[in-house]
Amino acid sequence: MGVTFEDEVVVVTGAGGGIGRATALAFAERGARIVAADVDTAAVDRTAALAGALGPRAHAFTVDVGCEETMAEFAGEVEELFGVPGVVVNNAGIGMAGSLLDTGPAAWDRIVEVNLGGVARGCRLFGRQMVERGAGGHIVNIASAAAFTPNRAMAAYATTKAAVLMLSQCLRAELAGHRIGVSAVCPGFVDTGISRSTEYVGLDAAGQDRARQAAARLYRLRGYPPEKVAERILHAVEHNSAVLPVTGEAKVNHALSRLSPGALRLMARIDPTARWSERGRADR
Repeated sequence: MGVTFEDEVVVVTGAGGGIGRATALAFAERGARIVAADVDTAAVDRTAALAGALGPRAHAFTVDVGCEETMAEFAGEVEELFGVPGVVVNNAGIGMAGSLLDTGPAAWDRIVEVNLGGVARGCRLFGRQMVERGAGGHIVNIASAAAFTPNRAMAAYATTKAAVLMLSQCLRAELAGHRIGVSAVCPGFVDTGISRSTEYVGLDAAGQDRARQAAARLYRLRGYPPEKVAERILHAVEHNSAVLPVTGEAKVNHALSRLSPGALRLMARIDPTARWSERGRADR
C-alpha cells in the first residue's frame, strides 16, 4: 500500500470534484485527516462525507482561493482547529480557452487570481506554518502539461500553469533547508469537470456550449480518470518529486520541451477549436 499518513492533516483545495476529490479520498484511505476546501459548498461537503467514511476524520470548508482575506482566514482556522498540516495540495483552478486577443482584462485577472494567486496563497500561508512548526512537510501544486506545451488557443491558462511550475521550483529551493518538499504535478488530459466549466473567450452562449460538449467528449474518449492522478500525487509526496508529468501526452511533451522545443512551437499553431469557433463567435 505504500507510505501511510496516519493522523496527518492533509489540506486539499478544489476538493469538490475531479482531481481534488480523488486526492482527498486517496489520502483518507492512507489514514490522513482531510481538510477539504472548495468554492462549491455542496460539492465539498460531499467530498468530506466520502473521505470521512474512508479515513479517521474529514472536514469541509467553503473557500475562494482567489480571495486573499478568505484564504488567510482559512489557513488560520485550520491551524487553530487541527494543527499545522503535514501536506497541502494546491489543486483549485479554472479553465479558459480562446485567443489572447479576445481575453479581456476581467477574464485575465480572474484566471490569474485563481490559478496562480490561489496556489501562491496556499504556498505562502501554509508554508509559513510548516516552517514555524519546524517538523517538515510537503506542498503539492497542481500545474498542467500546458505549463510546458504552448497552444495558440490556451494562452491565459497555459501562462498561469507555467507560472505555477516555476513558482514550485523556486519554492522547492527556498524550503529545502526546512525539510519541506515542493512538487509540481502536471496532468495532461484528465476526465474531470473542468472540461465542462471552461470559459471559451470570444464565444457566445451557444458557442460556449458546443465547445464544452466537444471538449467533454474528447476527455471521455481519452479515459484517464482523476484517481490515477491522485495516485501520482501520493507518489510525488512519498518520493519528494520535483516535477511529475502525468499521462502519456504530458510525459512526451515534457520530454519534447527539453529535447525539441521547436517541434512544440510548430504544434502550437494548430487550432483545436477551428471547427466550431467561428460559428459561435460572440458579436463584438
